[in-house]
Amino acid sequence: MATKENLQEAFAGESQANRRYVAFAAKAEQDGFPNVAKVFRAAAEAETVHALAHLRVMKGVKSTAENLREAIKGESFEYKVMYPGYIDTAKEEGDKAALASFANAMAVEQVHYSLYLDALQSVQEGRDLGDRTIYVCSVCGNTVLNEPPDTCPICGALKKKFYEVE
Repeated sequence: MATKENLQEAFAGESQANRRYVAFAAKAEQDGFPNVAKVFRAAAEAETVHALAHLRVMKGVKSTAENLREAIKGESFEYKVMYPGYIDTAKEEGDKAALASFANAMAVEQVHYSLYLDALQSVQEGRDLGDRTIYVCSVCGNTVLNEPPDTCPICGALKKKFYEVE
């Protein structure tokens, strides 16, 4: 049992390191250190390799329908339970930045939940989703189909802050 828990912890740690190093790379680029940024990006990629290896050993990737059900469960927990609790704590502590971050994430997790429900229905019917363009807001993560809005309904960012996901 300890090995399974170790794999889960290692997966979480490697996943977090990837995201942290991606952020560090962006900062290094911004600060004028492109080659330092490259080191951070390389390490981030390596951390992804490690995380995926741990996930594979844990048999964490199943059929697309099972993966969608797991994603739905996770998103549901995040927007119904996790983030509301975090928001309450941030309010109690008067941490406005954390409150905004949690509120944005909670709203976007509900969007992801709906997107996954639609995807699961399609997969259960034996078909892929229709071809559509997907955009993500670089400020809050809002995920929209077909065309980004002039202003993000979650964070208020302008249309130019959305980028297309391939």
